[in-house]
Amino acid sequence: MADKNSILICDDEPDIVSLVKRFLQLDHFDTLTCSNGKEALKCLEESYEEIVLILLDIMMPGMSGFEVLRTIKSKETYKDIKVILFTVKSFKEDKEKGNELGADGYITKPFSGNELREYVKKLLNR
Repeated sequence: MADKNSILICDDEPDIVSLVKRFLQLDHFDTLTCSNGKEALKCLEESYEEIVLILLDIMMPGMSGFEVLRTIKSKETYKDIKVILFTVKSFKEDKEKGNELGADGYITKPFSGNELREYVKKLLNR
């Protein structure tokens, strides 16, 4: 089995993806990227043995992050992969919905790069 060190970044904003990728690489994480929910599920299916965490935007075209989260958490194969909802939506209802669906964390945009890195490392016990 491959060493689980990859983080899947799923966001439809290319600038956000690029920025997050650079921050995570400072802590020697490999990163995979996608821009919508369907791509995220395809990437997860192909690379789940490498993925330790998914940073998942809620508002994306086609399939929302909530739908992706529901799908991920319904599959036994992905049970050890952590999911952080990563979004501008900071409403209490959105956080509660994410918790109900099994999200492991919640980060609101805009974000601090150092806070993002620390949050990820803490969640992964590194």
